Parts: sequence; C-alpha cells; structure tokens
Amino acid sequence: MTQSAAQSPKNPGTSPPIAQVEGAQISALQTGLLDWYAANRRDLPWRQTRDPYRVLLAEMMLQQTQVPRVLPRWHAWLERFPTLEALAAAPTADVLREWSGLGYNSRAVRLQAVARHVVAEYAGIMPRDVPTLLALPGIGEYTARAIACFAHEQDVPVLDTNVKRVLHRVLLGPDVPKPLVNDRQLWALAERTVPIGRGYDWNQGLMDFGSIICTARKPACLVCPLRPICRAAPTIGTALAEQQGARRRAGRSDAPAAVPFTSTARFFRGQILRALGAQPANAGLTLDALGARIKPDYAAAERPWLHGLVAALHRDGLVTADPAPARPAAVRDGAAPYMTENAAPTAQDDLANVRVTLPHG
Repeated sequence: MTQSAAQSPKNPGTSPPIAQVEGAQISALQTGLLDWYAANRRDLPWRQTRDPYRVLLAEMMLQQTQVPRVLPRWHAWLERFPTLEALAAAPTADVLREWSGLGYNSRAVRLQAVARHVVAEYAGIMPRDVPTLLALPGIGEYTARAIACFAHEQDVPVLDTNVKRVLHRVLLGPDVPKPLVNDRQLWALAERTVPIGRGYDWNQGLMDFGSIICTARKPACLVCPLRPICRAAPTIGTALAEQQGARRRAGRSDAPAAVPFTSTARFFRGQILRALGAQPANAGLTLDALGARIKPDYAAAERPWLHGLVAALHRDGLVTADPAPARPAAVRDGAAPYMTENAAPTAQDDLANVRVTLPHG
C-alpha cells in the first residue's frame, strides 16, 4: 500500500532512524489514521472543492492564521475576487484592504503575484505538477504539494507542522527536546507513508490528527487510537513536562523582559496598512499625518523611525513611498519600535515631504 521509490524534495537519502521504520509499522499507521479520519474529519469549505485557486487561497490564509479566523475571510475573499482573473486584475491596494486583519500582509501580495503569473503565462489555468508549481512566484515546497494533492488528488506528501509532528512521534519517537531527524529526512520518510490512491485523505487526516489529538504541548495520548504503535507514547509526556519545566526556569532567569507586541515593528507595520487602507483610493498621507494615526503620542522627531518602517514596507511591495526610499531600512521586528538598522540618513525637512499610499498597481 506504500509508495516504493521515495524521493524527497532534496533527495537526502535515508538516515539510520528512518531506515529502522518498517513497512508493517507504516501500514498500521495508514490503517489507524485513515479509520480515525473517516469518523472525525473536519467539514471545511475548501475541502468541498478541487478548484486550485480556492485551494491556494485556503493554504495561503492558513499560514500563520487559525482556522476559525480564516473561515469567514475565505468566503468574503471569494465574493470579492471569485477567480484568479479577478484577483490578477484588481488593484493591489484593494487586495491589501481585503486582506487587512489577517496579518502577515505580504501573503496577499504573493497571492496576487501568483494569480498574475498564472493568468499571463498559463491562460489562468493553474499548473498541476509539483516542479511547475514550484516555479511560480512565492510558491514553496509545502504549497506546491498542497495544490497537487488537494486540488488534483496526487499522491504526494504534504508536510506542515502538524504532519511533521505526527509522523515523527508515531514512527520515530519523541520530537522534544529536539527532533531525531531533520526536515529533509522527514520528507523522505513522508514519501514512503503516502497510501497509493489515498493521498488526499491521508494528508488531510494527518493535519486533523495533529490539530485535534497529537497536539504540540498537550497530546491526548490516553484516547489516541495510534497509541499501540506510537514510538513516542511511552515517554512523550515526561519529555514535554521536562521541556515546559525548563522553559519556566528560563523565564525566571535574568533574561530581559519581552517587548510588548504593541511596541514591535510588526504591530506598527499593521497599523500603517490599516491607516492607509482607510484612505480613499490613491489618497496618500504624509509621514506626520500617518504617524498621528498609528501612535497617539507621535512627534515629528520620530520621522526617521516611521520612515524606516515605511521603507521596509515599500521594499516588500506593501506600500508606495514618494519619493521612493534610496535604501530601505531593515527594521528589527522584535526590538523596540525606535530601533532601525542600516537606514540611510535623511534630513528631517526632506522626510516631511514624503507621502505614503497603498500600491497603485
């Protein structure tokens, strides 16, 4: 029932832990997982379609965002941009407005870049094979395989965080305090596990199982149907408890306090996009007007800090600054908001004339 010729994305070969995984163990995992999924599968709207665009949209939204938040936004997006052609033709500013609130806004720009490329190069028809999908702008290994599997029902492994955790624990052992194999080796193992003709259910089932039963911090081992064959089951509870204890002890050390999220570059990047999204089409804001909208105590002396944030957003294609920054600053996301690196010095008077808008394209 398993595929024989295993070829991972990087063709890493096999490692001793992977070589020790026997076919009988994989077959037992396949049977137990597919039986569990048949009785417990989640009813999600993107599982009721094989439209590659709708699958791609779901995969993009689900990166870094939980399912409950994605559900209403997936439907709303498709009402606004029902096809690849509609998304490709839309102004990028409208795309960013529709994405607002989901976070990691560069995903929206990448999604539109894929749509425009597919419309221009493939007459709006998404490629089917993994190598061609990987050649699309902004498409990585996971997303390419997700489209091949979930839109075209190809028997390819699809490794997200949940799938990696389930395969590692059941077939190899505990994944804490550190994994026994690297990602390339895990891809090679995943190739061996996909049941012929059942790749779609297999990958969806692994994702659901990792989300519901085999969770990262509190796996439900007592009710897990895979417990009899799971190599991590005897020790995973102890391993996780030791890891959590180490984290608590580290938290009581002399390490500096974490910076509040509302003082990070990521927070202010989001605030900038929200402020610009509330403006009429193509209407821009000066740095001082923008600063007053994102920070109640903003002062003109903070123009260099704000310009650094705008320059980074301009570099990422999320805003348009006029004049364009000569050398966009790299803003350290975890640092306090007034910290920028490699910012080209600019006179305060010049910064007062900078206007910022959402992209015009």
